[in-house]
Amino acid sequence: MRTTVEITARQHEALSALARRRGVRGFSTLIQEALDDYLANVTPAEVEALLGLEGVLSDEDAARTEDTITELRSTWRAS
Repeated sequence: MRTTVEITARQHEALSALARRRGVRGFSTLIQEALDDYLANVTPAEVEALLGLEGVLSDEDAARTEDTITELRSTWRAS
């Protein structure tokens, strides 16, 4: 199944580097592996708990949290 996913420039660079090291074209395989790993480690209870949080934060708190996450992610090293 095809879909569109928005990624940051930094994520694009990291995926490009990883694809080059593996000798593959494109990111589909890399994204599929990442999703498989993530989904293999998330329990149904965790999914339900996360879905239950929708609407808990005010718009202002949600925006502030998103800004903080974006800032923290900008310091991550691509491995």
